[in-house]
Amino acid sequence: MINIVLFGPPGSGKGTQAQNLIEKFNLKQISTGDLFRYNMKNGTALGILAKSYIDKGELVPDQVTTDMLIEEVKKPTNTNGFIFDGYPRTANQTDALETIVKDILNDEISVCLSLIVSDEILVERLLKRGETSGRTDDSNEEIIRTRIKEYYTKTAEVAELYKQQGKYVEVNGVGGIEEIAAKLFAEVEKISL
Repeated sequence: MINIVLFGPPGSGKGTQAQNLIEKFNLKQISTGDLFRYNMKNGTALGILAKSYIDKGELVPDQVTTDMLIEEVKKPTNTNGFIFDGYPRTANQTDALETIVKDILNDEISVCLSLIVSDEILVERLLKRGETSGRTDDSNEEIIRTRIKEYYTKTAEVAELYKQQGKYVEVNGVGGIEEIAAKLFAEVEKISL
């Protein structure tokens, strides 16, 4: 199996590039953002709790996120692996993901692909997305900058853990969608051959 952690700050293109990777390698995407939105839209207890953090530009606590993720990984799938989009974001989540993949899938994380984009481009992208998405966390520049800052603060340790395992690869997330996708495909092909 191919199990990819797709990494990058809010607005770096994780969702778009996850779709390209899904089509190319027959993978199932597990996006914590999608899990949050599904649970919030349906008014679940986990969704209400997650929304209270997201609306302030904060990351959702590990256990809430992990519980949502476990339920999704357990669902049957006929794919060649998974893309974890937006998870892990902390060292604790990294450990939890390793355990989930090992215990439930009897496998391991193949690679962490990190999309690199400057803060100013991220803010611009998110404000533009906020014009049409209806997402409250994409319409306020101060909240966006808080999200970006918090992302870097909390995820630096995750990047370091994957670097220590030799599984961390940075990819320039600025440019044409197809150009970025080609770079990601090349990295996945290195580990799947």
